[in-house]
Amino acid sequence: MSTHIVVVGSLNMDLVVRAPRHPQLGETILGGNFQTFPGGKGANQAVAAARLGGAVKMIGRVGNDSFGDSLLSTLKRDNVDTTHVRCDGNLPTGVALITVDAVGQNTIVVASGANGELTPDDVEAGEAAFVGAAVLLLQLECPLTAVERAIELAKKHGARVVLNPAPAQMLNATLLESVDYLAPNQTELALLTGIDDLANTRRAASHLRAHGVQRVIVTLGEEGVLAVDDEGEFYLPAHQVTVVDTTAAGDAFVGALAVALMEGRSTREAVAWGNAAGGLTVTRPGAQPSLPTRAELEQFLQLR
Repeated sequence: MSTHIVVVGSLNMDLVVRAPRHPQLGETILGGNFQTFPGGKGANQAVAAARLGGAVKMIGRVGNDSFGDSLLSTLKRDNVDTTHVRCDGNLPTGVALITVDAVGQNTIVVASGANGELTPDDVEAGEAAFVGAAVLLLQLECPLTAVERAIELAKKHGARVVLNPAPAQMLNATLLESVDYLAPNQTELALLTGIDDLANTRRAASHLRAHGVQRVIVTLGEEGVLAVDDEGEFYLPAHQVTVVDTTAAGDAFVGALAVALMEGRSTREAVAWGNAAGGLTVTRPGAQPSLPTRAELEQFLQLR
């Protein structure tokens, strides 16, 4: 029986400053509060899934430093299995420099650090984590060779593959054909397909389907989410909430999606879960601190 989720991905410390707006090129502006939060797309998605009741095993790399120690402690507090997170003695833990403006929109620059040295051998060393896994959850803040090896192990052990292709980059056809659920945002969808306007989002998603991706789920921010699969396409509007910080909205979405799939829910049910998790997450600051528990998500859904 498939009982858990494997996350292969990044662990970063988020260095967050709030500002009235994003600066222009060459401009210096005065910001407000500065805070540090545990983050990294991989770790965020692992925590998102764990808080919603998923059993989660993480594969990744941190540095031998205080940020790495803090990130591992945070994962363990959320019951994420970190057995296969390696400590790199040569490179520091990854960091993300994040600016959040007055309406909660962000820009992010990542210094990968140890994440950039995650290797296929690291993933191979964690093969035990794939045994009995229902879902493999991936992003692109780690080298593509590690992502490809993780997909091979997922297929070997019968796990479904969910790929959040962020940060955006071109992906080869062989990799895309191996993905069961591709979950890009509009920016990532445009890079993958060359189709960059909202009016053609459906055409872009269908383009990926025609090139072998089984299911395409496009998160549209305040516009909601569009999904395309063998049963056709369906759209869910975004929940109407007061936005504080959008930093981990996409991570909350795919974490919830993975848990719902692990529990045997349909694609439509899983997308509805993800949509609600993302909507709840943006009402709070920070990446991992904003991620909802299962009780919070269920209450949020009941009220809507």
